[in-house]
Amino acid sequence: MSTQPPVALITGGARRIGATIATTLHNAGFNIVLHYNRSASEAEQLAAHLNSLRADSVICLQAQLNHTPSVNKLAEAALSKWQRCDALINNASSFYPTPVSTATEQHWDDLFASNAKAPFFLAQALAPQLKATQGSIINIADIHAYRPLAQHTIYCMAKAANIMLTQSLACELAPEVRVNGIAPGAIMWPEDKNGNEIENPTRLATIPAKKIGGPQAIADAVLFLIEKAGYTTGEILKVDGGGSLV
Repeated sequence: MSTQPPVALITGGARRIGATIATTLHNAGFNIVLHYNRSASEAEQLAAHLNSLRADSVICLQAQLNHTPSVNKLAEAALSKWQRCDALINNASSFYPTPVSTATEQHWDDLFASNAKAPFFLAQALAPQLKATQGSIINIADIHAYRPLAQHTIYCMAKAANIMLTQSLACELAPEVRVNGIAPGAIMWPEDKNGNEIENPTRLATIPAKKIGGPQAIADAVLFLIEKAGYTTGEILKVDGGGSLV
């Protein structure tokens, strides 16, 4: 048995939910490959903090997920450090409205790239290593893959594709690799273009839990699916405070 720590690649791992997932898996003993696109400063700060807790346990890699050659290079670079991959967490996601009257092909390409295309090609590139380690893929979907969000048609379609990706890969990569998804509900408030959260307290009235879930709820679900759900694959775990029930 190898004594080397397991390795997790987390896309969009520098901020918000991704950063909490990275911290949670690091606390559980994983080495972390922290992907980012534009959040270099946040990624480097998080990596420095986690490396101060356990030396040489986190690396940062930049890649544009809407460019397939960059996705393939990300997979290669992720493997070059520790020569293994035990978990792939496809967390990175573009999210913005695309009203039918103004939506463009560029919007389509961008939203499908981060939410469906890049997760597929990362899974393809890392499948041999994930099989070798009996690893796991976690795709972060969305409750709105099931129930549409007004003026976000392309995003909702892309997340629906993400769910089918999860279910299809679960069949194709079995039995060596388990593939599951998480469908968050109201976990964090969305941000404006300046990074300020846009709160909407009235939305909480429609959620049975009557509160925002917080990013730790998603990170805990990721850790559960990786470490405690050994007979679970192809499942989409809703973490939404019961919001999808009403």
